[in-house]
Amino acid sequence: MPEFPDVELYRSAIGSRIVGARLSAFRIASPHLLASVETPPEALLGRVATGVRRIGKQLVMEFEEELFCAVHLAVAGRFRWTAISGSTKPVRLSPRGNLAVWSFDLEAGGGGKLRLVERSPKKRASIRVGQGPEALRALDRGGLEIPGSTPEEFAARLTGLTSTIKRALTEPARFAGIGNAYSDEILHRARLAPSKRAGRLSDEEMSRLHAAAESVLTEWAARLREECGSAFPTGVTAFREGMAVHGRFGQPCPDCGSPVQRVRRAENEFNYCAACQTGGRLLADRAMSRLLRKKWPRTLKAAEERRRRLRNPESGSPSPDDRAGT
Repeated sequence: MPEFPDVELYRSAIGSRIVGARLSAFRIASPHLLASVETPPEALLGRVATGVRRIGKQLVMEFEEELFCAVHLAVAGRFRWTAISGSTKPVRLSPRGNLAVWSFDLEAGGGGKLRLVERSPKKRASIRVGQGPEALRALDRGGLEIPGSTPEEFAARLTGLTSTIKRALTEPARFAGIGNAYSDEILHRARLAPSKRAGRLSDEEMSRLHAAAESVLTEWAARLREECGSAFPTGVTAFREGMAVHGRFGQPCPDCGSPVQRVRRAENEFNYCAACQTGGRLLADRAMSRLLRKKWPRTLKAAEERRRRLRNPESGSPSPDDRAGT
């Protein structure tokens, strides 16, 4: 799911292309894409785009007369931009391809088409059209914007919680714009276990976590802007070259060289370094730890010893349970 750095990248790229342009057409592949019906999409036609902002993980295009169009990309939603050229061939809409198209025209000539695509069988992206400051405020889940926040504001969102830090960081009502990918990176930089209870952080750990969250988000936002330059972003992904742990299962931690670990739960998984974050303790993977039971290695050292035994032919053939854990 696109998070703070990615949505900020889209905000900048789209804003530079549509602000001052008039919306001449707005088409959607299915009415199911609309998350609201109070303001019809047709109300945007003929309006000039006045700004683009980010609210949490949503990108909001603002128009004249306090109208707006908010897009939540969910997991697989992405934007594409096509500058106006000599071709007048219309963009084809499809539930499996282009879900929505906004056509913008500049008075001095030029403009382009902004497309929403979602390459996933589970269509979760959504569009909300609204008008007025009250409707715009309703989009805000109340999460704290970490860049620019104070340590006190940050700590107030975690104090007394019984949930894990990993879960708390990804709750949109607590923190804005953080999902699975960047919470992994934040926790690694802070040297904190994903399973640690948020309400049990010491003052020093809380300060460390706030500093890590702010630095990870701002550094990645700046890095993505620099890499993209003036081009429209086409490589938005949750897995970035240069990330410390997210999506790097089995690869060496850039800080200590230990293999990055993962925990799978339902459709999701997260990554961490046991040596840097949990004191060498392996966090239980619900599927594998239940399958292996007593054979589940509880520490990084035990896991490495077990791997060596399985790879050594002199140690004998591994049991079915052992083979299941490789």
